[in-house]
Amino acid sequence: MDTSRNGNAVIGVLLLLAGGWFLAQQFFPGLANVIDLQVEWPVLMVIIGAAILLLSVLFRSPGLAVPAAIVAGVGGILYYQNQSGDWASWSYMWTLIPGFIGVGTLIKDLLEGRLLAGLREGLTAIAFSAALFVFFSGIMGGTDWLSKLWPLILIAVGISILLRNFQEKRASRKPEIIEQ
Repeated sequence: MDTSRNGNAVIGVLLLLAGGWFLAQQFFPGLANVIDLQVEWPVLMVIIGAAILLLSVLFRSPGLAVPAAIVAGVGGILYYQNQSGDWASWSYMWTLIPGFIGVGTLIKDLLEGRLLAGLREGLTAIAFSAALFVFFSGIMGGTDWLSKLWPLILIAVGISILLRNFQEKRASRKPEIIEQ
């Protein structure tokens, strides 16, 4: 089975499970009390993300690890906001989404047996997301300690650019070896 067919199979299984759950609630109304959707609907998103990840492993479709991480991560953000009532935190919480993509990429590459590529790609996205989170949280009124640290992001990016520039200059100075 190729990966696109595997992905379709995962989506099909998820739809069957969701349809079965909602149908069972029609005939057994007490099941609706198992999960109080007024309070715990974000938990349902985390569970769906975990189910997508589990099914992607079972159906050997590692590419679904990325959307699984995004769905579960956004569910986690919404759970925090639903519990705390801090809906204004979305002004900086959205910056965590590239980090969720990084986590999904790391899992995907790990499942494909490409650990080093996953570490490089995933950790880069996670670091970028963390930097965005600190920056936007600092300027948009997040936690007090982050509001004082956001200038460190500017310093880190400046150092990174200077180091990259230095490495490129150094690489361009090396004489090329001509093979005969």
